[in-house]
Amino acid sequence: MSQVVIPLLDLKAQYASLKEEVRQALQEVVDSQLFILGPKVEELEKAVAAYSGARSAVGVSSGTDGLLVSLMALDVRPGDEVVTTPFTFFSTAGVISRLGAKPVFTDIDPATFNLDPSLLGRALSRKTRAVIPVHLFGQCADMDPILDICRRRSLPVVEDAAQSIGAEYKGRRAGALAGLGVFSFFPSKNLGGLGDSGMVVTSDPALAERVRMLRVHGEHQRYYHREVGGNFRMDALQAAALLVKLRHLDDWSRRRRENAAYYTRRLEEAGLVGAGLIVPPRPAYDKSGDQNHHIFNQYTLRVKDRDGLQAFLKDKGVMTAIYYPVPLHLQECFKDLGYRKGDFPVSEKAAAEVLSLPIYPELTSEQKDYVIACLKEFYGRP
Repeated sequence: MSQVVIPLLDLKAQYASLKEEVRQALQEVVDSQLFILGPKVEELEKAVAAYSGARSAVGVSSGTDGLLVSLMALDVRPGDEVVTTPFTFFSTAGVISRLGAKPVFTDIDPATFNLDPSLLGRALSRKTRAVIPVHLFGQCADMDPILDICRRRSLPVVEDAAQSIGAEYKGRRAGALAGLGVFSFFPSKNLGGLGDSGMVVTSDPALAERVRMLRVHGEHQRYYHREVGGNFRMDALQAAALLVKLRHLDDWSRRRRENAAYYTRRLEEAGLVGAGLIVPPRPAYDKSGDQNHHIFNQYTLRVKDRDGLQAFLKDKGVMTAIYYPVPLHLQECFKDLGYRKGDFPVSEKAAAEVLSLPIYPELTSEQKDYVIACLKEFYGRP
């Protein structure tokens, strides 16, 4: 076993550079004894709204709860259908089922791993209540055609931007491209907290107000409830830490893009691209250069011998991950939906091939070169 260990993500390295800032911010909250919602959460909400280009932001307890409360605010009910992709984290479809609605899946674009707009129309029906495109791995879905299709049918769109705060599509930032957008601040995200938390962003004042009410049990004033909501509140300790980290987010995203560009260039120079693996390509809709920003929450390869490569890299001390090994339409809990293997071949092929490499901002040149050397060794390149 190699003595070299390169983790998939090194949160300790990030924390080391922010330790005193974070400790001071947390101490301020402890001293105030205002732990739930309050001024720190309000400050973060304003900052995230401004960062995203939305009019409002509402802090919530997690990205999952952000998706859930967004669908609640849109009155998604039992018997409704919500269209999304089967190649995503479980919560995207899980929240639909929790409301008694039916997840309806449509396949992905093979290059971006995001919902394929050309397939969206055939997934819609009279029962469709909303559409949830996912900005997977830090890259926006092709939103213009998705929004156009939904606009013509008067369907609301909820962006699952859990992995993509700061990503841009034609000069506009993820989360503010549709009626509602949801971020996750799970620790592994580009903007990660010290536990679970999330944010719903919108430029619709009525939706913002309804999400705020629903996150506190449907309460419109203390102990007066207009409807049944939930406990989806953000705590102030998370907000305090995230306010510190938000100041560094653009720099971290820039470094992730630089790391991704380095990987891609070195793999192309080694002749590995197309000879066993595919690197994240620029999407076909990206015709505007720097106006489209992939923030690389993950740098995800497509690999023919994925399991063999993962085992080889692990033996060499390079940690990797598979996001995601089983598409949602084949998950046991969704078997009642009636989907079968082969229904979404692009998603199924991706699930069999994807492998994510370390891409975090603190990666050193030596670590990146070691990862490249291991890949070259696996494929028999000098």
